[in-house]
Amino acid sequence: MRKVPWRTAGLFVAAATAIATLSAPTAAIGAAPVTVAEAITRQGGGSTTVRGYVVGQPTATSTVVRAGFPSDHALALADSPTATSPSQMLYVQVTASFRAAWGLRTNPGLLGTRIDVTGPLSAYFAHPGLTSPTAFAPAGPTTTTPSSAPGGDYYRDAAGKSGAELKTTLNRIIRTNTRLSYDQVWNALKATDEDPANPANVVLLYSGRSQSKSANGGNADDWNREHVWAKSHGDFGTATGPGTDLHHLRPEDVSVNANRGNKDFDTGGSPAAEAPGNRTDGDSWEPRDAVKGDVARMLFYMAVRYEGGDGFPDLELNDSVSNGSKPYMGRLSVLLRWHAQDPPDSFEKRRNQVIFDTYQHNRNPFVDHPEWAGSIWG
Repeated sequence: MRKVPWRTAGLFVAAATAIATLSAPTAAIGAAPVTVAEAITRQGGGSTTVRGYVVGQPTATSTVVRAGFPSDHALALADSPTATSPSQMLYVQVTASFRAAWGLRTNPGLLGTRIDVTGPLSAYFAHPGLTSPTAFAPAGPTTTTPSSAPGGDYYRDAAGKSGAELKTTLNRIIRTNTRLSYDQVWNALKATDEDPANPANVVLLYSGRSQSKSANGGNADDWNREHVWAKSHGDFGTATGPGTDLHHLRPEDVSVNANRGNKDFDTGGSPAAEAPGNRTDGDSWEPRDAVKGDVARMLFYMAVRYEGGDGFPDLELNDSVSNGSKPYMGRLSVLLRWHAQDPPDSFEKRRNQVIFDTYQHNRNPFVDHPEWAGSIWG
């Protein structure tokens, strides 16, 4: 048998390697993942790796559910963890071999995580999609982005500070926000307070009721815009600024909103009409347990964001429930207790992220760093 010179054999090996490389799928040759927006425009059937956030499960061409997932057969990806429009989503088929690890019914905690998926880009549910996937992998980070993560770049200047110095530094960080008009607040609340179990609804703050987004206005049983820091406490009204700041504006039933009025917060009183779990008396309001911490952190935010240096009143917390029209809200000792008892949950964290990503581009520091409340007021 004739021997092949070693140089010639090396050429054969190199040629075989090149052929194998050319025939490998895109993911196998290290191609950078594409965004969901790119994948939506590239529906030609080519195999591609797509990177995006898991934002729900498609159940029809224009329907994506965010809770109560009916199966492990599909998920929706988007470039933002807070996306709600199907037009911004890629529908991904989850075939049998991947369902145990990547199906949403079995793994509901995947919601909000960032992943890479490889497979042909072709329609699924008559919608831009990725079918017959060949690989899934975590990509990180999840819903808290690097620029806004606790301890990340957003809060860099606050590192190592405490007390009054921390409060002043946080004010400088969060005051550079986009400001909305009072009319713009309507649509913003439909996104920030969307019911994760029903995207057509919002969740009302005190009553906890899930109500149609379109049932807003001033009529009985409509929902309207509740100022958690009562706008009369500082007399800032509804002008752009504290009167339109989404970090303390929440949807609430019209009559429940009126019942709370401009009362400070404290424990005790009689059950509040139309708001189970809430209590009220002549000078205070006690919210239901599930949102006690939310209320406290909204007020902490307002007391840090509005320090009187940009044409708005200097809002401060105190231990009184008789603040009237003064720019104060209480009772601080109770708010600190509620903050500890009811830490930030997924709804509150998502809300903070939506405001940051889509509307005001600033954050509530006490959702990201609950320990800072004690450092400033403890």
